[in-house]
Amino acid sequence: MTAQFEGVAAVRPFRWSRGERHFSGWYWAATTGRHVGFESWLERDRLLLMDFDPEVVGIASQPFWLHWHDGERERRHAPDYFVRRVDGSAEVVDVRADERVGPKDAEAFEVTRLACGQAGWGFERVGVPEAVLLANVRWLSRYRHPRCLRGSVRDGLREAFAAPVPLMAGADAAGDRLETLPALFHLLWLHEMAVEGLAVELLGPSSIVRLAEGGGR
Repeated sequence: MTAQFEGVAAVRPFRWSRGERHFSGWYWAATTGRHVGFESWLERDRLLLMDFDPEVVGIASQPFWLHWHDGERERRHAPDYFVRRVDGSAEVVDVRADERVGPKDAEAFEVTRLACGQAGWGFERVGVPEAVLLANVRWLSRYRHPRCLRGSVRDGLREAFAAPVPLMAGADAAGDRLETLPALFHLLWLHEMAVEGLAVELLGPSSIVRLAEGGGR
């Protein structure tokens, strides 16, 4: 039986103690409908971006231990995330800011990259994400749960944004803002709607929104 790493439990617990510099927690991933662990705010931010990525269909945190000998002693490393993509391919992701990658970290990441290559997986070490994109995705993530969308509201929004229009104007055209805005943000999360300049300009009333090509997730 082949193990599906995107479904395995973390190999070590996520803990936080007073005085520690890192912060551990659990994030509810809309992609999987399950909680995924993180050990720092940076890991949480990267997890959020993976959850937003329409090419990602599975995410697991710290899915396995990798053991090796560095010539002096036995070492081991638990990569931060295992990601399954919609085409069936897999990628292992380690999260570390550029300025915090020391020699032993670099060795661990290189060993992980080589092991992943032998397994037929990709590997990437990622750092601090682009600030504007992260801010926008953080906002949309507040509306990632399906409860934000009602079927009748979706139809009105699709009609209102059939052609590109400003975000607030389209939301008003579709009905009451109290209903249409949460639904609109949910559709943006699902990539059923698209907004211009998501990575370069903060979302606002004048952001241009349109129906996405391909229909989203």
